[in-house]
Amino acid sequence: MAVERVIIATDDARIATAVRAFGGELRLTRADHPSGTDRLAEVVANEPCDLVVNVQGDEPLLDPRAIAQAIAPFLHDSALVAATLKTLIHDPRDLASPHIVKVVTDHEGFALYFSRAPIPAHAGPHYKHLGLYVYTRAFLLRFPMLPIGPLEQAERLEQLRILENGYRIKVVETPYDSISVDTPEDLARVEALLAPG
Repeated sequence: MAVERVIIATDDARIATAVRAFGGELRLTRADHPSGTDRLAEVVANEPCDLVVNVQGDEPLLDPRAIAQAIAPFLHDSALVAATLKTLIHDPRDLASPHIVKVVTDHEGFALYFSRAPIPAHAGPHYKHLGLYVYTRAFLLRFPMLPIGPLEQAERLEQLRILENGYRIKVVETPYDSISVDTPEDLARVEALLAPG
């Protein structure tokens, strides 16, 4: 299963201008969404599809092979509503950073919790969550109606809304790490990697 269309959803005129400049497909959305997933649901309401891949804007270096890995579980489990990715943390600074979201999973690979704090507290291995989600369209349309709970508010992580409302997220381990652009230092690293020559 491959990605058939790429749509950039934003409420920012600067991003819209940049997308139009390179001929990308654009959807301007409302500015009052509490999360990117809520914004995505607005777009998908007018798009016929089965699965929706959400690559967050702060993941410019996400490997396409990782996207394929996140989609794969839906080919074998019709009960899935959401999936995402994790990769092993090697650098202790990543474990301590609140900008790097950590995830713990159960024995079947479903998320137990996501946090900006180091989890589990002591014993490893530790896993970083990558900013990519795959949803069924039906679930994505339901997502904005789910109540925002105290965990999502405390961590500022929209995926916790899914867990707090009793749904499951399949978490696929991938070797394809990515640099999430959350700080000026992250931006400098990405710009250096993308610089010609």
